[in-house]
Amino acid sequence: MTNIAPSQTDFVLLAQQIKLWAKELGFQDAGITGIDLSEHEAYLKSWLAKGFHGEMGYLADHGNKRSRPDELVPGTISIISVRMDYLPGDTQAVKVLQSSSQAYISRYALGRDYHKVIRKRLAKLANKITEVAGHFGYRAFVDSAPVLEKALAEKAGLGWIGKNTLLLNSKAGSWFFLGELYTNLPLPIDAPQVTKHCGSCQACLDICPTDAFVGPFQLDARKCISYLTIELKGAIPEALRPKIGNRVFGCDDCQLVCPWNKFAKPTQETDFLPRHKLDSSDLTTLFLWTEEQFLTATEGSPIRRTGYKGWLRNLAVGLGNAATTPEVIAALNSRKDFPDDMVREHVLWALKQHHMKTTGC
Repeated sequence: MTNIAPSQTDFVLLAQQIKLWAKELGFQDAGITGIDLSEHEAYLKSWLAKGFHGEMGYLADHGNKRSRPDELVPGTISIISVRMDYLPGDTQAVKVLQSSSQAYISRYALGRDYHKVIRKRLAKLANKITEVAGHFGYRAFVDSAPVLEKALAEKAGLGWIGKNTLLLNSKAGSWFFLGELYTNLPLPIDAPQVTKHCGSCQACLDICPTDAFVGPFQLDARKCISYLTIELKGAIPEALRPKIGNRVFGCDDCQLVCPWNKFAKPTQETDFLPRHKLDSSDLTTLFLWTEEQFLTATEGSPIRRTGYKGWLRNLAVGLGNAATTPEVIAALNSRKDFPDDMVREHVLWALKQHHMKTTGC
């Protein structure tokens, strides 16, 4: 990062303009912070030492670059943190969760991939800054590099990290994405919120289907359904499969019960609206997709991350937890000879669950 903005720039005024431009570009909020993440670095190292990251080895890679922004992008002085709401209108989340025949997909993944949407807006924001301040050094990030985005957003005053380890905002809940612009601009920084407004509430901890929270602000990702259905590439531990229910890509339970999400507002971004009826599809319908159908329906979608085999694995677990019907059994039998050991293992497990339900043994 070598470009330097003109010294005559009024950075106080520029910071105010940046926040206005961010909202004009579709972000619901923006804040500015510095690069000291020493407190969060200590937490990260402790969390990694406990092995809570599971197979997500990338979280331990890159040395201290994740918690030291100026090591990731030399020359970084200040960071612009933004948030964008993603929750569609009424997606009947609770209703779908209570229907064992339907597939529950985390609400963030129902529409197009947020990485591209937000990155393009950040590029436009950088262009607006350039028009006023001249060429400057920056890099944009959207959950795609060693960046402690929640820590940066908290320090920038966009909310506080709650007991469920998500960023919470008193006016918007937690249904939003985050993005960052690392810059070499000496912008005035915003004050973080002094208080974490979770109080004595622990609804998020109590609701977790797999008991992934080992305590407030402490998540063992190895038990988290989002990790199990997205990040884990091998077999899902058998003891956890019944607890996953019909959640086939991610989990929103700790957000659905959070009292602060009563303030969440529906997204205005059409790119985040549900596609291909993914907010209300039956498990059997999705399980019978060919790989070509999967690739077509998930083009430009975060769901691609799990891959076709991971998709079938997750759906097999969902079908194993579903009510026993001829349609469910037929769907599972159609895949019991699938040419992949992992998929077959989960299909056979699902069929065994139905056998036990119907025979009692």
